[in-house]
Amino acid sequence: MPVFILASSPFFIVIVMVSSVIIGTKDITIEEIYQAIFHFNESNVDHQIIWTSRIPRFVAALLVGAFLAVAGAIMQGITRNYLASPSIMGVNDGSAFLVTLAIIFLPNISNASLIIISMIGSAIGAGLVFGFGSIIRDGLSPVRLAIIGTIIGTFLGSVATSIAMHFQVSQTITLWYNSKIHLVDPTLLLLSAPIGIIGIILAYSLAKGITISSLGEEVAIGLGQKTLLMKIASMLTVVILTGVSVALVGRIGFVGLIIPHITRFLVGVDYRYIIPCAAIIGGCFLALCDVISRLINFPYETPIGVVTAIIGVPFFLYLIWSKGSVKSA
Repeated sequence: MPVFILASSPFFIVIVMVSSVIIGTKDITIEEIYQAIFHFNESNVDHQIIWTSRIPRFVAALLVGAFLAVAGAIMQGITRNYLASPSIMGVNDGSAFLVTLAIIFLPNISNASLIIISMIGSAIGAGLVFGFGSIIRDGLSPVRLAIIGTIIGTFLGSVATSIAMHFQVSQTITLWYNSKIHLVDPTLLLLSAPIGIIGIILAYSLAKGITISSLGEEVAIGLGQKTLLMKIASMLTVVILTGVSVALVGRIGFVGLIIPHITRFLVGVDYRYIIPCAAIIGGCFLALCDVISRLINFPYETPIGVVTAIIGVPFFLYLIWSKGSVKSA
């Protein structure tokens, strides 16, 4: 199955890309896509739409889906928590919160600085959730940690909204909390993509260690693994991937929860297969969700976060119902 997923990925990516470019309020034909790619005409409106809007939007969805899926897979492997994901464990919320403050108080902030601030916010969000979890009785159990993450995420979101309303920029901030994938900045995309890809490469380099960690800390220590160093490197990778994602398109939930479980079901528990396959499945998943978001209330667009939530919330409840308080991923 891993070989099939990796070998067939170019085909599925092309199919999703064509669907993403064609579907929208402005009809685009396959012939126009071909002409725009190989015979670009600057005066052609369709060609401009394809290159300045549709293709950047697809690439952003593909990359962010991959980044969040890999981040979620790493979190679930390292913590052995089947509910771990950037959107539930405060990583997304911390990033969105700090980005909100940066936009309000540093309106002329550069794209590079925005990405750095987003990463710092990711680290702060994760630190708050796991910090509170460690001082509360059984706070690190999957369900309780998810509750703590939800509470802290809601608190950070409420504070950000209040500050935004005070400074009369609430509409701008809403885009960050509901995803602004339809307004993706091509310049920011070009800067974010290499950083995120470095995060994927770093994740793959840690794959063997994450596989060992997912067996339990005692087993990992017995096999000679430096568990603290592995946890630090893994969370740094999560911070990079999540920070880049939020800086690029805003907060998107449930991708990092759903895709790792699906990937493990398809390829097993070896993270040398989970990480690349999760990246492919997560990227295609989010790009398809973006297409669906345009069709639900056509010609108006539904926020992509609504689509991921429609799929993610039942999945989240199913995990709680089926696994209860089991701690292993």
